[in-house]
Amino acid sequence: MAWKGIIFYFIFAFAAQANNFNIKEIHKFNNPWGSSFINNNEIIITEKSGQIKLINLKNKSVIEISHNLKILEDGQGGLLDILYHDNNLWVSYSQDHGRSKSTTSIAKGKFNRNQIEFKNIFVAKPPINSGYHFGSRLAIKENYLFASLGERGKGMIAQDPTKHPGSIIRVHLDGKIPKDNPKFINKKNWLPEIFQIGVRNPQGMAISSFDQKIYISNHGAKGGDWFGEVKKGENYGWKILGWGGTNYTGTKIGPKWKPGFTKAIQYWVPSIATSAIVIYKGNEFKEWNGSALITSLKDMSLRKLDFSNLEDVKEDIIFSGQIGRIRDIQVHKETGKIYMLSQDALWLMEKN
Repeated sequence: MAWKGIIFYFIFAFAAQANNFNIKEIHKFNNPWGSSFINNNEIIITEKSGQIKLINLKNKSVIEISHNLKILEDGQGGLLDILYHDNNLWVSYSQDHGRSKSTTSIAKGKFNRNQIEFKNIFVAKPPINSGYHFGSRLAIKENYLFASLGERGKGMIAQDPTKHPGSIIRVHLDGKIPKDNPKFINKKNWLPEIFQIGVRNPQGMAISSFDQKIYISNHGAKGGDWFGEVKKGENYGWKILGWGGTNYTGTKIGPKWKPGFTKAIQYWVPSIATSAIVIYKGNEFKEWNGSALITSLKDMSLRKLDFSNLEDVKEDIIFSGQIGRIRDIQVHKETGKIYMLSQDALWLMEKN
């Protein structure tokens, strides 16, 4: 009904103005998942069902780009993250292996506005019959591609470094394996792509331009979400640790943390269902520079995390329940304005 939309607009506008910013819908999409700036005026977006779309932020025009990926949209799987760099695209997706089995796979292709021919550069092993926990966020640091891989709902597989699920991987931009990955230093039984193990479903990953470190967010079970640093050769502990959460049946998993495992910077109990993250840098909200912006699915919030002092992390909820479940977030490099994907639209956040 039109009047309900008008009421929502005024309530939302009032709440945003009270916080000295406003949020407006740019364009509708069908279950979008990942996004990446192509240039200052265009963002490329994935839709979980398999579409790749390019939106012009000036005139709001959208074109669909065809591709050759064989995607299995099953549960949480589908066409997931996308990353543009130096006229190339990388995508993460759930690849169909037949008999209901799939993997988190990563493909690379040359950017083209009409059709993109992708080629796999990484395929997680083994294929698993599960529609859960693909992880799948991508980040580039120097000439390395980092990717987060969920444990596909298989729990202790995250403690088995001879299998990819439940890990953070690092490869070169063409998929080749760095010679200084943990396997070649002191983790002889690890698969060569694995950089860190012991994660559950990490759906956020970002590089900080302030300290050059890589940070991730991770879904816990019933509680136990967290934000932390990617650390070479270390172990976040799933499913030995429960990070403060429990199984969905209510049974205990394990301690929140104990020595020998990587300790997160911030935990959330109960769960907020952390999704994408970015370490903010820009002029629009310059008072936020260096802070992590954390998006969430469950409470539909945008949170600011000041972790400059790890002994005194400060968290603020910027807004909650205003635009639906928030899947992705990007910061415009020139303006510092914030773009977010909800479950059905692209949104712009800027100061009044």
